[in-house]
Formats: sequence, C-alpha cells, structure tokens
Amino acid sequence: VSGWMVSYFGRFLTGKFYSGMPAEDASAVFGELLANPVEMGILAVAIVIVGFVVCSFGLQKGLERVSKVMMIALLALILILAGHSLTLSGAAEGMKFYLLPSVDTIREHGLGSLITDAMNQAFFTLSLGIGAMEIFGSYMSDEQTLPGEAVRICCLDTFVALMSGMIIFPACFSFGLEPGQGPSLIFMTLPRVFVSMTGGQLWGALFFLFLTFASFTTVLAVFENIMASCMDNFGWSRKKATIVCGIFILLASMPCVLGYNLWYFEASLPSGATGQILDIEDFLVSNLLLPIGSLIYLLFCV
Repeated sequence: VSGWMVSYFGRFLTGKFYSGMPAEDASAVFGELLANPVEMGILAVAIVIVGFVVCSFGLQKGLERVSKVMMIALLALILILAGHSLTLSGAAEGMKFYLLPSVDTIREHGLGSLITDAMNQAFFTLSLGIGAMEIFGSYMSDEQTLPGEAVRICCLDTFVALMSGMIIFPACFSFGLEPGQGPSLIFMTLPRVFVSMTGGQLWGALFFLFLTFASFTTVLAVFENIMASCMDNFGWSRKKATIVCGIFILLASMPCVLGYNLWYFEASLPSGATGQILDIEDFLVSNLLLPIGSLIYLLFCV
C-alpha cells in the first residue's frame, strides 16, 4: 500500500492527475496500477529496501524527526480536505451513511460480528496484537508515561479516522462510488476530490507525500518488530537481522504483489466474501493474529 501511495504522489507531481481531469479517468488509474506487475514489483522492492535501510540505522535519529513534521502537515491537510468534502453535492447523504447507525445492517450482520470487526480494526490501527506498538514503546524515555502516551495516541487516532471518513463518504455519494469497497476507496475517491479542486494537482501531491510517510511509519514498525525479535531470540546483530529479514520480506511480499495481476484468483473467505491473496492475508491478520496476539500480551501483562 505504501508503494501505491508513492505511485500516486509521482502521478500528481508529474501532472498525470490534474485539475479538471474527468472523474472516471481519475478512478481508473488504480485498476491500471494493480494490473501492472512490473510497477507493483518495483514499488514493493523499493519500499522494503528503504524500510530496512532506515531500520538498520535505528529509528529515533532520522525517522522520528521527519515524521513529526510530516504528520502535523498531514493532519492540517486532512482538516482542509474534510472541509472541502462537506461542500460537495452529496455531502449530506454521505454523512448520514457514515454517522447514522443502520438497524437493518446490524440485524443483517449481527451485533456480535460488528463489535468483533470494530475491535479488530482497533487492534490494527493501534498496531496492537503483533507487537509493533510494544516495540516502539520499548524505545520510550523515562520522561514519558505509558498511560499519557496511550491516551494521546487513542485520541489522535480516533480523530484522524473520523476526519478521514468525512473526506471519503461525502465524496463517494457525490461521485457515485460504492462506499463499501474498502481500503481501495482512498485511491479511487480522493483523486476525484483533488481533480475537482482548484490547485488539486498540488494538494494531491502533498497529500500522498504525507500519507506515504504515515504509512511508512507502519512499515517500519513491522520491520523493526521482526528485526527486534530475531536479535533478541537468536542473538543476531542489527546488520545481520537487516539482511536476513530484508530478504525474507522481499520474497514474502511477492505473492501479495502478483495476486492482483499474474497470480490473481478469487477465494471464498469465512466471512462469506470473496477475495484474492491480500484479502486472505488481511483476514488471517485481522481475525486471528491481532485478537489472539492481544490476548497473549494481556495475559503477559497481568
């Protein structure tokens, strides 16, 4: 996904997305990207290599300084985009869909299922369950308190999630997109928002640049988690962990990359939906690794 963001940043920067661009053409770019195994592969390899290079030097000296500035800029841009989305023609319908509970949906899927989905999303967005947040917490100084950081992280995470919904769903109803398409909406809906704005090429380039840094922090959290586990359990040096884990992740990421094109197939998921390789991986992580891992950490702490 970080690679997709880099690709969109490049497309906005070079003018392939531009103000006044037909909305259908803007949405079609995502399908063209997924169907191109060469571009997808190059982006994935680049993200993995850069990620492990950064982790090889540690996290606090470089990434922390840059990410603080970029995250503040991203937050400001999110607020601007949310305000713009509320001015679109379908804003009222989008906000109703987004914020008003649907009794029919609850009855159709079951309250327990919806609560489980919400908890899985919470585990995912807060990087709980597979150790990523715990790894970052181990680098905290004694001047910082865990309860205070936990409250700030939860509040900011929830605020950004609410603002993101205010951007996406009004735009979906304004441009006639299906709001239940999942994560791909950001690559289909937001370009339509940008090309409808004055100076949309600049806004789009900045947004996907900042979003790349945001997603990159998640990538680094996962990489650091894997490397730290290998260093602690096997006594490896950081250099050896970088090389071995980097090669492993490069190979392990290829099925996901090629699952959109050369290796595409549809499989039935336990939820009743159909999906390809990334959907299977997402189901395993969200429904098994995250909740089970969270319970293990809870048992360890208490």
